[in-house]
Amino acid sequence: MATVFLPYALRKYANGVEQVEVPAKTLRELVDNLEAAYPGTKEHLVEDDRLKPGLAAIVGHVATRRGLLQKLEPDTEVHFITAISGG
Repeated sequence: MATVFLPYALRKYANGVEQVEVPAKTLRELVDNLEAAYPGTKEHLVEDDRLKPGLAAIVGHVATRRGLLQKLEPDTEVHFITAISGG
């Protein structure tokens, strides 16, 4: 199972917890299973069948370039990081 570290905006869907365990073999499956367990999360992560603009998925210690197609190893850590902007 992957350990998913939830960004602050998603914690309200998961009763305030910072991380959850989600079974998945790909990032797409992880997002779908996250949505099944915590309805409302997917709309914050996916748009037009891809990660939302300004959102990065860190799988293990590397930002994925494969998006939702990224394969996951058992016991992988996944972080969703939003871009920080400003001036």
